[in-house]
Amino acid sequence: MMQFGEHIRQARQAIQEGDRAFSLRQVAARVGIEPAYLSKIERSVFPPPSEDVIVKLAVVLGEDKDVLLALAGKLSTDLQQIIMQRPRLFAELLRQLREVPDHAILRVVREVKDGQW
Repeated sequence: MMQFGEHIRQARQAIQEGDRAFSLRQVAARVGIEPAYLSKIERSVFPPPSEDVIVKLAVVLGEDKDVLLALAGKLSTDLQQIIMQRPRLFAELLRQLREVPDHAILRVVREVKDGQW
């Protein structure tokens, strides 16, 4: 699995190839952090930043915030709150889903979304 910083750098550079407005300095400014800090994150010199900064990076880079948070080894605050309401049930659910193929998980998600359960 790709490291957080490497993923951010590759995503930013891929966009930068078609849009020069995605230099390290410009992305850092949009996110509200120092360019040197973003550079150190991208090179994995520093660990992944806070949830707030990760979410801002996701928006600027057009990435899924939950995927970026997972790459950073974090879980969004809203998901933490959901899990904390019924920790045993969610822990068991996640353990059971560990070996289930993606198509089966997607089917469960669709059924829950549609209320057909």
